[in-house]
Amino acid sequence: MSTHDKTLKLVTNLNRAAIEAKLGELRRGAQAQKLTEVAAQLAGIEGLARAEMEKRVRSALKSLAGKPEHRDLTAQLELVEINLPNLK
Repeated sequence: MSTHDKTLKLVTNLNRAAIEAKLGELRRGAQAQKLTEVAAQLAGIEGLARAEMEKRVRSALKSLAGKPEHRDLTAQLELVEINLPNLK
């Protein structure tokens, strides 16, 4: 871990394509960190209904709860969660 924290830019206007792209990026990151449960929760998320996507993102966040070593991934998932109401 670095000696400084990255600043997360709060973006609240992501559309479906941007949300799905971000979740794909986070899934690959989870795989690289050997977080198979989180990666599985984020797999096949493209095209899902908003309610199902919310369920999976919240499940992934629950899996990461209490794991400060994965706070960057958690913060990115929280950013996606904030944007889920934008899904149409």
